[in-house]
Amino acid sequence: MRRRSMIVLALLLGGIVLSVSGCGGDFSIEKTHEALNFWGMPHHNWHIGHGAFWQLNPATLIWTWVAMALVLLLFLLAVRGASVDRPTKLQSTFEMVMEFLRSLIDDTMSKKKGDNIFLVIVTFFIFILMCNLVGLLPTGIAPTADHHTTFGFALITLCLVYGMGIKYKGVGGHFKHFLQPFPYFLPITLIEELAKPVTLAFRLFGNMKGKEIMILALLGLITGWTEVCGGFLASLVWLLFCIFVSFIQAFVFTMLSISYVAMAVSEDH
Repeated sequence: MRRRSMIVLALLLGGIVLSVSGCGGDFSIEKTHEALNFWGMPHHNWHIGHGAFWQLNPATLIWTWVAMALVLLLFLLAVRGASVDRPTKLQSTFEMVMEFLRSLIDDTMSKKKGDNIFLVIVTFFIFILMCNLVGLLPTGIAPTADHHTTFGFALITLCLVYGMGIKYKGVGGHFKHFLQPFPYFLPITLIEELAKPVTLAFRLFGNMKGKEIMILALLGLITGWTEVCGGFLASLVWLLFCIFVSFIQAFVFTMLSISYVAMAVSEDH
């Protein structure tokens, strides 16, 4: 019985491999992206003024607004009809998320210090998660698949780190670690400080950009009768995995932001 099952499984896998082999011969990510551009969004950046330095990505800008609108809509639905005695499911979900994030902050710093960043951390997690998920909508593009967006988030974290550090330890107290244990370690310390926002931005950007490229690649495999065993099945499995990745990356970015702030306000930093 076990041997028969193994033979059936081997034949099934062999059939899938044969069905998808050669189906990407005329495949192009650019063609697939253009075919999915249902709303006719421009693919090229908008230049501001005469210089080439200031540019805007219209797709990123529009889908950022969409993510903002969806977050506001969810919050409005959560507070509508909110009750202490009989909370709605959406209200309970938001309360669970906020309690979870509150516990992460309380585990790394005092309550007084954590109160200053709690709302920023909650906004970070929910908004980044929504930016990740809108890329899974039909013809949608994740704003976090644009490095400008992720660097903007990282810059907010950096400002939060320096602002909280200076607030609780003063300018001298916050920056004294640049000269410890020895002044000639200053270049290494500067590299470490610069690496924090850079790695924050590129980690989120890389995962979301890779997710979108993989979705386009799998959708490009849907051709003819191979759509059941080829592109469609693979795309469905990948979409489910992308939902998981979207949650994980929002959590990782938020958790690292909490950790960086906690290190900045700690007495032994």
